[in-house]
Amino acid sequence: MDTGSPRDTGPGASQGTIGAAGGEPVWIALPPGLLKMRRLLLVVWLGLITLAAGLLPGLLAGPAWAAFALPPLALLAWGWVMTERNWRSWRYAERADDLLISRGVLWREETVVPYGRMQLVEVTSGPVERHFGLASVQLHTAAAATDATIPGLDPAEAERLRDRLTELGEARSAGL
Repeated sequence: MDTGSPRDTGPGASQGTIGAAGGEPVWIALPPGLLKMRRLLLVVWLGLITLAAGLLPGLLAGPAWAAFALPPLALLAWGWVMTERNWRSWRYAERADDLLISRGVLWREETVVPYGRMQLVEVTSGPVERHFGLASVQLHTAAAATDATIPGLDPAEAERLRDRLTELGEARSAGL
């Protein structure tokens, strides 16, 4: 399905296309639910560490020792910003012969998975992902180095992508 015009590829975009007429892939960003989930996990774990690092020494050794809560608190603030940067870096695009997955803030990594090389496409959703209404698509190929994951998709988009990739993979592998 080639629309020939630019589309919304922001966090709310959920339809995949093969690409624009100019040959550039149409990138699709991950939904904001993944950012919310990761930030909640960050706050829960570092919040507990902050409380333990500040409360226990503060009660047992005196109030000055409560300053041990500052490093985990600073790590929480830094992690809050970095989680968003990481979330914004993830995107994927469906092209005529392959799927592109791009991620990374400092080290950009782009994975190209040819449809004909796909052996298995899985949709997984753990308990935390299910609570936030998210699912991940895992792509398996013959070469372990090219296995790829797209995390934090809406379940309907994950199933659509799984079905489309499976269909394209079967069509491409039949021609090998």
